[in-house]
This record gives sequence, C-alpha cells and structure tokens, in this order.
Amino acid sequence: QVQLVESGGGLVQAGGSLRLSCAASGRTFSSKAMGWFRQALGKEREFVAGIDWSGRSTTYADSVKGRFTISRDSRDNTKTTVYLQMDRLKPDDTAVYYCAADGHVYTPNFSQIQWNLWGQGTQVTVSS
Repeated sequence: QVQLVESGGGLVQAGGSLRLSCAASGRTFSSKAMGWFRQALGKEREFVAGIDWSGRSTTYADSVKGRFTISRDSRDNTKTTVYLQMDRLKPDDTAVYYCAADGHVYTPNFSQIQWNLWGQGTQVTVSS
C-alpha cells in the first residue's frame, strides 16, 4: 500500500527550527520526485520545496529560499524518507505541511512533475 506519513511538526518560537520527516513506504518512491507543500488557515495550498528522484536537484519557493532545506534518504529501497529542515522560522510559516510525491518515476525536470500522492499533513505553528 502506498503511504506517505509526515512527522516532526509542532510549536516553535520565531527564529527557531524544526525538521519535518516524511516516510514513504513502497519500492517506487526511491525513483520519484518528492516535495513539501503547506496550507495556512484560509489560504490555498502552496508549494514549498521539491527534490528530484536522484536527490541531486532541488527547488524552493522564494518565501523559504535560504531558510529551508529539503533532502532525501533512500538507502533502503523499500522505504524513502524526505526531510524538510526549517530554520529561522517566521509566524508566516505557520501552516499544515504536506508531503507529496510524483505520480510517475524518473521525471526529468520539475515542470513535468504531477503531485498526486499526498500525506495527511503535520501542523507547524510559529509564535511571535
């Protein structure tokens, strides 16, 4: 069964750090691009960061560039873990953060990714 499970959310003061994890069970995830999205209360879901299937290429929303870092670990072919290291957090970063995966494998560039596999989300709250 395909499954994405996020963890690591919580409450943190502005300027602090959190690391989110997304455990993706299933052999094909090691060949899929992975990403993080977020949705603040009353707002639409927005892209935060993405990493290609090889782990060699990443992309970020302008609002988090230089503060957030996405990485992945696929040492075990049956499980892939994707991380989002969030530093210098701001109150505007408060949202539910979702892990997402590409519906295809070996997608060559980010513009062709179809994000159609989703986790349940984890809440991140940044207090001022």
